[in-house]
Amino acid sequence: MNIVVTTPEKRFQEISEKVRHGERLSLEDGIFLYQTDDLLSVGQLANEVNLRKNGKNVYFIENMSLYFTNVCEAHCAFCNFRKDQGDEGAYTLSGPEMIDYVEKHFHPGVREFHIVGGHNPHVPFQYYVDSLKALKERFPEVTLKAYTAAEIDFFSRISGLSYKEVLQELINAGLGTLTGGGAEILSDQYRKKMRVNKADVSQYLEVHRTAHELGLRTHTTMLYGSIETHQQRIEHMMQIRELQDDTNGFMVFIPLSMQPINPKAGIRRRNSAFEDLKTIAISRLMLDNIQHIKAYFINIGTQLTQVSLAMGASDVHGTIVKERISHAAGALTPEGITREDLIWLVKGAGRTPIERDTYYNVVKVYE
Repeated sequence: MNIVVTTPEKRFQEISEKVRHGERLSLEDGIFLYQTDDLLSVGQLANEVNLRKNGKNVYFIENMSLYFTNVCEAHCAFCNFRKDQGDEGAYTLSGPEMIDYVEKHFHPGVREFHIVGGHNPHVPFQYYVDSLKALKERFPEVTLKAYTAAEIDFFSRISGLSYKEVLQELINAGLGTLTGGGAEILSDQYRKKMRVNKADVSQYLEVHRTAHELGLRTHTTMLYGSIETHQQRIEHMMQIRELQDDTNGFMVFIPLSMQPINPKAGIRRRNSAFEDLKTIAISRLMLDNIQHIKAYFINIGTQLTQVSLAMGASDVHGTIVKERISHAAGALTPEGITREDLIWLVKGAGRTPIERDTYYNVVKVYE
């Protein structure tokens, strides 16, 4: 009897052949890629895929992160941003207050407001609608990238409206796209253990499906590096891939590296550089139907972001101005970055910086 022994080298070769022939990778393929210690080969394969999809173009946007409220009814185990009503540091800004903040930091190059916040049950759904309306009236040329799928589910619960009705109200107020947050890990078992007492897996996916049906193109994330298994990460990617097959509504996939609650946490409490780079590369290989994989410098740092451009990433996010959620959870990176630094970072990786709008239309090429 012949026993066929597949060596790791042979197994990787089989996966490489599938990728090069445009065949879709399986759950088992994804798990194997996480288990191999040959990071450079995984990265090189992801780089081939990315060059095929995007050439040497790397995209960024001039954007600002805005947070209307940090009051939240959810108590997710990984979040250090949320507050209860009445806590020290808890806030809920009105439209005019947010406009005052924006005007202090705004410059004419800003093309996008990235808006997320707490699930504040002490204000009605209309508050969230009016917040967008106030921004859109004052800054009509800026795209409103607002709210996570979990926030949309929350709005549906407090208003009694369907996802479609909630989204339509927000679109009428100026919403241009949804943010990708609230996905965490798309596993109900994980969500129970991590006390993710907000939209479940099916609700997260259903909100994005509804948004795509209404003509919105959206973003999606994966928050990795806590208790989830490699298999759960791959299953997460496959669920996103399946929805993308149906709707083609996702523009970008954003792997988010979990930050420890304490900024002084040692390196063993953080994801390793190996894990971060491997996750970006595997995302590129698994998500064959999504155009861009984003390297989020807020979580992995600017230098690792630069290296990731040789391992499957084609987007370095944006200037941000002042990020708060990851920094509340212990991120050690800058809260924002200048356009000049982003251009330098991309060029240093031998790539072409492309300033874009929210929808990946080219604004300017920096040769």
